[in-house]
Amino acid sequence: MIRVKKGLRSGYTTGACAAAAAKAAVLELIDFEAGVKGIKKTGSVEIPFPDGSRVKFRVQSSGVRNTGKNAWASVIKDAGDDPDVTNGAEIVAEVTSCKFAPHPSIVIKRGKGVGVVTKPGLPVPVGEAAINPVPKQMIKEAVLEAVNQRSAVSGQRSLEITISVPNGEELAKKTLNSRLGILGGISILGTTGIVKPVSTEAWRATITSSMDVARAIGLKEIILSAGRTSERAHMKANNLSEASYVLMGDYLEYSLKETRKQGFKRVHLCAQWAKMLKIAMATPQTHVRFGAINIKKAALLLNSLDINVPAEKDFNTAREIFDFIKSEVRNPKSEFIKVCNIAGRYAEGIAGIPVNAVLISYTGEIIAESE
Repeated sequence: MIRVKKGLRSGYTTGACAAAAAKAAVLELIDFEAGVKGIKKTGSVEIPFPDGSRVKFRVQSSGVRNTGKNAWASVIKDAGDDPDVTNGAEIVAEVTSCKFAPHPSIVIKRGKGVGVVTKPGLPVPVGEAAINPVPKQMIKEAVLEAVNQRSAVSGQRSLEITISVPNGEELAKKTLNSRLGILGGISILGTTGIVKPVSTEAWRATITSSMDVARAIGLKEIILSAGRTSERAHMKANNLSEASYVLMGDYLEYSLKETRKQGFKRVHLCAQWAKMLKIAMATPQTHVRFGAINIKKAALLLNSLDINVPAEKDFNTAREIFDFIKSEVRNPKSEFIKVCNIAGRYAEGIAGIPVNAVLISYTGEIIAESE
């Protein structure tokens, strides 16, 4: 495995694993025809990556079916130290061969547990298997390597490769696939073949993909939420298309810039108190690892808005300030609106379009919106 800073292990994408399984399956089939043990003997395959490097994968299992008409192989995905729901999933490739085809080709299909695209806006057309372009190319290159390695016995042939993930339908329930219009299983993903732990690139790609789908189906407004609780609260109170919701996490500035780039007309920005207060304090990246909220500065901001937060009171967290306003101030909603107004104006400066800031309570209800 590739190592990255802070000792975290990188892993490999579903696309890379599918390519390795496909190569192993093709070798299994060709070697069976030649009467040799092939992949069963080596137990691993090496495939090319988009950057020109090569990586060896352990083959979990393999075999031949229907008296040699097709073969299969599987690879277990190792996502390294990334909290990926597909970590440990078995990626299976089955190959069916038509020997001595007049026009050799490689056709890639979806099997059980791989989703199908049902909405526009993704890199894959509606109706096709949710196997992205780079993984598809990796699969083809790996398969061609297998054919060329055994050219003496392989001959000209067309190959049909079916990718499946036995528990893919269950895994997909833990992803945003249904919102993106990918039904029936997981996506076979990856642009580099490598999964980086807690990857910023992965977060941003998901945000962009969500907006791509919303724009492609004609939506003009987008709802950005800092977390699931905020998102659910807004969904509960508004009858809006699920495709209009984008889970931005802590990537505020990136998400707002993306809304402008994609041409949306309005943004609804949903967050709980600590995140909303950070946004009001002009914080473009709201994750705590970029700095815990400065309570003294927060109190100064609130007092500048005529929200009386006693300077002598020793608040430890933003939640304590929230509870104080809610219990000790005569009209807390009006004070919360002031914070939403400031947060909304800051967000509008980044997005360049109207932003409605929506404050969500810690019990999951909308308690204030910007005016």
